[in-house]
Amino acid sequence: MASGFGLKGGMSRCYPFWMDFSECMSKTDDPTKCRDFCDDYLECLHHRKEYMRINAIHRESERQKREGKPGQDHHGHG
Repeated sequence: MASGFGLKGGMSRCYPFWMDFSECMSKTDDPTKCRDFCDDYLECLHHRKEYMRINAIHRESERQKREGKPGQDHHGHG
């Protein structure tokens, strides 16, 4: 992934995040200052925060359906 080449040629989608992280690491004596860049790169690669958010939304939707909240369509429409 750090090579910068995507599966279909051209720049990979996460390469800009890798470059930001790499540049930060090359300019600092304290790697903890680059943690945000590292987190952004890892999120681009693995989407863990995105999946956690999607799962939380799904769980809440299912909870509301079970409780029969008004305005909830139980047939998957609208």
